[in-house]
Amino acid sequence: MPLQDAARIAASQLTASPLAQALREGAWLYPSVETLHIIGFAVLVGAVAMFDLRVLGFGRQLPVKALARHLLPWSAGSMLLVVPTGLLLFVTDPLALLANRVFLLKLGLILLAGLNALAFHAGPYRQADAWPERAPPRAMLHALLSLGLWFGVIACGRLLAYF
Repeated sequence: MPLQDAARIAASQLTASPLAQALREGAWLYPSVETLHIIGFAVLVGAVAMFDLRVLGFGRQLPVKALARHLLPWSAGSMLLVVPTGLLLFVTDPLALLANRVFLLKLGLILLAGLNALAFHAGPYRQADAWPERAPPRAMLHALLSLGLWFGVIACGRLLAYF
């Protein structure tokens, strides 16, 4: 069986599941899940943005590593809200979402943001304690890219309602 056919069958089964039906038919369930998803995303992107702004030179009185110890648990913890609620929203109509270019772009931007974060933490962040007053250009590039990618994810999330 081709992969596309298997994906369509799996998506159809998800759509027909009692959970997906409850999310589509319940007056308050879908909006509640969506609200939790947005709250989780606000915490995630807020923590990431505050850290990126520090790397870009704002709030220089705060040591980068100390700020990271405070903000990174918030961003990681928010994933415990964002991922499950995102999956719940997805099961309501997976075929339509997988055919939606904006949704696919959102997923791609999330992947790129994650890869950028991994590259930052494996690269320039390792020497953050030794940074002079300013972060090195490579670290600043990662921060700018992070901000742009996450803002793109937010824009795609909002555009999903219109496409």
